[in-house]
Amino acid sequence: MNCMGRGLMETFSPGAQRVSCGGPSSSIQSLGSKALGCYHQVKKLEDSGREMEFSMRRCQGGELLHPEDMVEDVLEDNDFLQLVFTGETERYDTSPLATAVQSSYQEPNKYISLDGTSLTTADLVSLGQGLFKIKLTLEAEERVQKARELIDVFIRENKVVYGVNTGFGKFACTLIPKEQLMKLQENLVRSSCAGVGAPLSIERTRMVLALRINTLAKGHSGVSMETLDSMIKAFNASCLSWVPEKGTLGASGDLAPLAHLTLGLMGEGRMWSPQSGWADAKAVLEGHGLRPLVLKPKEGLALINGTQLISSLGAEAVERALAVSRQADVIAALTLEALKGSKKAFHSAIHEVRAHPGQVEVAERLRSLLDSDVFPSQIAESHRSCTRVQDSYTLRCIPQIHGVVNDTIAFVQKLISTELNSATDNPLVFAEAGETMSGGNFHGEYPAKALDYLAIGVHELASISERRIERLVNPALSELPAFLTQDGGLNCGFMVAHCTAAALVSENKTLCHPSSVDSLSTSAATEDHVSMGGWAARKALRVVDHVEQVLAIELLAACQALEFLRPLKTTAPLEKVYELLRSVVSPWDGDRVASPDIEAAHSLIRQQKVWRTVQPYMDEYRRKLKT
Repeated sequence: MNCMGRGLMETFSPGAQRVSCGGPSSSIQSLGSKALGCYHQVKKLEDSGREMEFSMRRCQGGELLHPEDMVEDVLEDNDFLQLVFTGETERYDTSPLATAVQSSYQEPNKYISLDGTSLTTADLVSLGQGLFKIKLTLEAEERVQKARELIDVFIRENKVVYGVNTGFGKFACTLIPKEQLMKLQENLVRSSCAGVGAPLSIERTRMVLALRINTLAKGHSGVSMETLDSMIKAFNASCLSWVPEKGTLGASGDLAPLAHLTLGLMGEGRMWSPQSGWADAKAVLEGHGLRPLVLKPKEGLALINGTQLISSLGAEAVERALAVSRQADVIAALTLEALKGSKKAFHSAIHEVRAHPGQVEVAERLRSLLDSDVFPSQIAESHRSCTRVQDSYTLRCIPQIHGVVNDTIAFVQKLISTELNSATDNPLVFAEAGETMSGGNFHGEYPAKALDYLAIGVHELASISERRIERLVNPALSELPAFLTQDGGLNCGFMVAHCTAAALVSENKTLCHPSSVDSLSTSAATEDHVSMGGWAARKALRVVDHVEQVLAIELLAACQALEFLRPLKTTAPLEKVYELLRSVVSPWDGDRVASPDIEAAHSLIRQQKVWRTVQPYMDEYRRKLKT
């Protein structure tokens, strides 16, 4: 039984009944007991007085939770749990009888206009975060209407069109009677709802729905404005279907996840909204004054045939990779200062003669953070006369190694941006030419290959970061105490934090194996080459997450290293980064639990606070160079 979300969640709602759950400081045990009471009421169990044993698991990931865990400690926003009854046989009751309601949700009052041609990766991520509502441009509405009119003409004239009045795939030569055309579309959606695994997060489901709307807005899919308007209203009300994350081959598009997305809009299966939590889809829609979709001919195929899952997750991966790559430069600069490294390797002349854009950009960032003529550094001044000729590669080659990551991200962002604004279903409708054309735009090879490349590229930030952490904690490689701790032996300091970084880097090496080199023939050999783009997108996000965590550990270690150089100070921008971290993590005076510190540093990176802290100083540096 799905039962609750994180601390921001206030109530259970089994059907129309609402029961207080006690807030973020509630324990898993107490919330589970209340959920069980709701279950008895709704099921009208005669033995409701009998004590039943149960355990609680997160629906996303399936982790078993301890009864004494606090909701705020173990759940994310919009997360929810599963009540697992134990007895002679353990079973999962997945009926959405008791769900959580997010009281803090604020409906946005700003809009992004979709036209099928200009959506950016940043726009899509913002839509996923619930920061904007959606509306169509007038030009997009006109294109959609013209394409639908052509489909209606073909139906009246009994013209054979794939997916309109024929079967699908191997059944493409099977003609469907006119009176069964709507049933054909419903059957396609229901039979394609074969996804498995944890559901997409609320934010990612929003992204997929928004992107599907944008694709339909191009006017080459043949959906009606009535259907598209219903999808927009569902998005703006944040009525979001249950979409399992696994099941797509990335050709013919993301059939299974998009079918689950469509199923909820049809009023079937499960759906979430801020007001209802997870509940019956029809009830959620009706609770917001919305009607379930009634699919017209071709609309089922148009709604589930495309690369929107791959591309949505890819857009998030790109935006997060972009954010972490910029902050990696800042963290690396901090480490270089803590290790008393040289900034000579970042001189503009070196990089002008190997003018890769990313390399030049990283070197310029490092100069803006480390130039002691602009921002004096007592640490740099303390070793100005040292005899060291050059630093190790992990310090000296930061522009070359970080730089290619920047160029990789730029390449992938351009490709994903094209995919976001592409018509990717089949057949496509060309209203001006008065015809439909069957093709293969649904094939996810483009985003699949790009996201495999992104994972390989961005992983290098973690690889080099872990090596810099080694230099910080290894006294043979620095002038710092072993593992950055006083009283070594009694204290272990950053010994195991470094092990965690190494473990994440090793895991990334496996995740970086390209999924798009694989293909399996399906659909009776009609779909005889597929992209595996769904896995490419999901593992790219996992790689980015690990990169963020490794860099969080480096940030902690670099700031801890500065403690042993005091009272000397680094440059003004890097001191501000130190102060930012110290606002959430205190110095290590002795051993303590490291995980909360890593998570706090990770949050700073996810929220891009490290980057925003140094931006004003980097701007000041550029201004001073011009004068």
